[in-house]
Amino acid sequence: MEAIEPLKSNNQNTKTFQTKSLSNKFSIQLNNRGVNEYTKVSFPVKYGLFSRFETRDYIFEFNLNHEIRHAKSKKKDWLHPSEWLKRTMGNDWVYYSTGGYSGVFEALGEYYLPNLMYPTNSLLGGRPFKENQIDCIVKNWYQIISQLPDTGMPEKFSRWIQSIRQKTPEELHKKAQKLFEISGSRVTVMPPDARHVDYNIIPLTISDGCLYKCRFCKVKNNKKFSIRSRQDIDNQIIQLRKLYNRDIINFNALFLGEHDALNAPCELILNTVQDAYDAFEFQTSIMKKAYLFLFGSVDSFLNTDEILFKTLNGLPFQTFINIGLESYDQATLDLLGKPLNKKQVRHAFEKIQVINNTFPNIEITCNFVMDESLPDSHYEALMTLIRKSVNRPRPKGCVYLSPLKFGSPSRQVLYDFYKLKSLSRFPTFLYIIQRL
Repeated sequence: MEAIEPLKSNNQNTKTFQTKSLSNKFSIQLNNRGVNEYTKVSFPVKYGLFSRFETRDYIFEFNLNHEIRHAKSKKKDWLHPSEWLKRTMGNDWVYYSTGGYSGVFEALGEYYLPNLMYPTNSLLGGRPFKENQIDCIVKNWYQIISQLPDTGMPEKFSRWIQSIRQKTPEELHKKAQKLFEISGSRVTVMPPDARHVDYNIIPLTISDGCLYKCRFCKVKNNKKFSIRSRQDIDNQIIQLRKLYNRDIINFNALFLGEHDALNAPCELILNTVQDAYDAFEFQTSIMKKAYLFLFGSVDSFLNTDEILFKTLNGLPFQTFINIGLESYDQATLDLLGKPLNKKQVRHAFEKIQVINNTFPNIEITCNFVMDESLPDSHYEALMTLIRKSVNRPRPKGCVYLSPLKFGSPSRQVLYDFYKLKSLSRFPTFLYIIQRL
């Protein structure tokens, strides 16, 4: 692969400017240092290195490429002082709500609920983007910052304001499209385990499509499964490095796509992971640790030799591999159009436990579906795996329950989830389908 010149870590101290005018009071903080390790806490936390602009009415935060990444209102009609908006690399806005803290944490394993602008399968949350103050920021944030004065202050602050003005909504849209073009398509679904890094991932596609074309699936494509060439992967790494640019030091997580990267050859997976780690300079990231996420199918997982897991366990990553099991009931598998038999699902679940018990730096997680229309036998069989198959609670091997319907919150399905969670001997959470 073509050599990439290292980026120097931003080690500048925080610089602050504040106006003295009472009529137009605002403050700027450059190189503001947030938390450098992802954590689970019930109060607002911002990560990495960023800059902040605060007025009487608003707070805006920008990444090291001068692109807006967080926003909130300080006005009285803002829903909650601890809630905020986040803009993703895919140029979506996500509203993070508390949801009462404890209920959200029980359901998701996180203290904040991501409310999305597009249809998804979430059973929680309201419609925050219909609220006036939230809608106002999403639509008018650029108009607000474009009115900022850039004179009467030290030059470094003046230049910074001029730089954030250059990142117009049109430019941010173009950059998101460039991200999709690099890999050939948008990441339509991120692994549920990406919640551990607040979905701040760098996507790198090593294969396209998936082995199965299940009838129930709403997020995968019709592409036949195929492996990317080394040259294609190397080109992606180079282009991603340029696209993330200065802000890459705020990232420490890699997503190997697309829907079944585990089915790629072992050597390709391992070489790609090491090349990406070096090129993206995860070893010098502002954020501690490094994370690797990928999807796998039942067949690819069962066919994977132990050497891959053993080698991954020795790399400087905490690795999460998510396997779609969907059901342990044959009637439900057939109903879903999942080309598997019950025996394969059982073998995969057993292998998951072996891997999780053997390798401390790897966690295999799995998904099962939920819906009011599914037969009782689906839930009875699920209990056989997540409760009866082990005799004590297990700390690893999250079980994610994914509602089948999009845009249709259901109290009954949510009630069923909490009942299953209370009986499960594995960490059990809802899987909210979220794109990049």
